[in-house]
Amino acid sequence: MTRLTYRDATAADLGFIVSLIVEDSVVPTNDEPDRPDHPRYLAALEAIERDPNQRIVIADYEGQPVGTVQLTFIPGINRLGEWRCLVEAVHIVPTHRNLGLGGEMIGWAIEQAKARGCGLVQLTSNKKRVDAHRFYERLGFKKSHEGFKLSLS
Repeated sequence: MTRLTYRDATAADLGFIVSLIVEDSVVPTNDEPDRPDHPRYLAALEAIERDPNQRIVIADYEGQPVGTVQLTFIPGINRLGEWRCLVEAVHIVPTHRNLGLGGEMIGWAIEQAKARGCGLVQLTSNKKRVDAHRFYERLGFKKSHEGFKLSLS
């Protein structure tokens, strides 16, 4: 049963997205949820909108935004030139967690990847988010790699 509807995010959604990211963060962030019209947020959204291999999506439930997810479609040489889908910025508002909506949202993301011809869906999750790890494992994701990040700012 599909309870969520999906739409590409607009500038009007930036306050919702940034607030969710900040509220859900397990590490300090320099995000400014009170400034969703910050030029850097607007520029990032414009870049996503212009790139056919990027989508940032709002999941609506009963007409209200309850989640967000960003999809990046990546061409690759390995696996015989297979495309992959990177899933990022997966967030559900706290009042709507544990209702199965996150699983529905990830299922939708997987269907988008299949529709684009991707042979693999990948994501990362902060090591501190053990509940999220269990969630992704229940959906069939495997812990296959160790991730590394280098902050440049």
